[in-house]
Amino acid sequence: MKKLVIPILFLLLYTCNKEVNTNYILLSGTIENTKSKHITIDNEDFKTEVEINQDGTFSDTLYIPEHGFYTMTIGKEHTPIYLTFNDNLTVSVDAKQIDQTISYSGKGAIENNYLASKTLYNNQITGKSIQFFALEEANFKAELDKMQSTNNTRLDGLMNADEHFITTEKQNLIYDRYAQINKYIQRHGYYAEKEHFEVSEHFIPVELKNMTFDNSNAYKSSMSYKNMAFDNALTAIFNDLGDDISNVTPKDLNSVQNLKIPALKNKIIDYLSMYLISPGNKNMEVIYNFLSANTADEDLKHKLRTIFDKNINLVKGKPSPHFVNYENHKGGAVSLTDLKGKFVYIDVWAQWCGPCIAEIPALKNIEKTFHNKNIAFVSTSIDQAKDRQKWSTMIKDKNLGGIQLLADNNWDSKFIKAYGIQGIPRFILIDPKGDIVSADAPRPSDPKLLELLEKELKPQP
Repeated sequence: MKKLVIPILFLLLYTCNKEVNTNYILLSGTIENTKSKHITIDNEDFKTEVEINQDGTFSDTLYIPEHGFYTMTIGKEHTPIYLTFNDNLTVSVDAKQIDQTISYSGKGAIENNYLASKTLYNNQITGKSIQFFALEEANFKAELDKMQSTNNTRLDGLMNADEHFITTEKQNLIYDRYAQINKYIQRHGYYAEKEHFEVSEHFIPVELKNMTFDNSNAYKSSMSYKNMAFDNALTAIFNDLGDDISNVTPKDLNSVQNLKIPALKNKIIDYLSMYLISPGNKNMEVIYNFLSANTADEDLKHKLRTIFDKNINLVKGKPSPHFVNYENHKGGAVSLTDLKGKFVYIDVWAQWCGPCIAEIPALKNIEKTFHNKNIAFVSTSIDQAKDRQKWSTMIKDKNLGGIQLLADNNWDSKFIKAYGIQGIPRFILIDPKGDIVSADAPRPSDPKLLELLEKELKPQP
């Protein structure tokens, strides 16, 4: 009998001392008024989906890599969420008013109810962008002081909150302030109608001026820090590139290699790929190779390869993809083949796109300059069918000329996807045979468009 006692005791000790995986949370709740089939929880190193039942309930066990700040996405709406190991968190929310209705209960509720109240409060102050960023400097800083002070007071009043959360969120409030200051610098002149506006000498904090954006933890924990890091990196890159991106080489992108936060580098590479892995860039292939070599993310590598493979068929001289039977504002339908025998300059736009609208005056001047020449000016809107009336109204209000078409399926139109268009405005020039002259032609406001059209339309000897 004694021989059995020792093995059993050993087994009990082994069972008690065996390390148990506790890096999970229990997440459940109810979402009202949603058509979404799942919730997404993610940060820079993690992404998972939680299925939403037909009655709006959900429940799942999530194995997270670390405790910290994540983003919860329901449909197109995002909200911050803080998760720690062994949380048992219950969420209640109306998808039509996420910020106004979201609430939490259970283990982990303290931190997340604070984040919900902070998000709602900050949006109430900053939500009316024109009024907020048109404030004079002193009044604007007073609003920031009030916002930061209120959130700090709420944070200090939390009982039994996670210490890592408190420490990190204290710094996040500073990043929130800095992000609003950056936005003010960019927007005040426009909203306050002050041409050539510059902030006063002491408006920008020294700490903000000297930020290097190389803190990976801050990048994961603060959306404000993440946005500032992205804007800072992208601004520096495009300042180096200048206005002409038709001949960019890897030497022009040395700063990409120097980015120290891998997730930021991936985001920058993803963004640049839309513009530089382009048939409008003579060095498309070497740029593709450079960007691919600077990321270890296999999904991103696959995306870059997909863009390259598509755009290699859009270089000058290749047959253009066709659009078929697009609705013509003047009546009937138009296909690209209807315009064969003419050059065709296509403006891909939408009535909600500010940069698109800004090109209208220059486009009208170009149309006037080449009136009665062998060229058709086609504006193809990717507005959704539900916004057809807005599209029609803008054409009339802006007195738009040329051929005004409505794409058959907005962003999912075959023509739009065939050209790999991910951002607008986008301009395309096609020759009388239906072959591509430029799949990424200069904008109407760019003097290079005038040069290109004069060259192409010049009578051949």
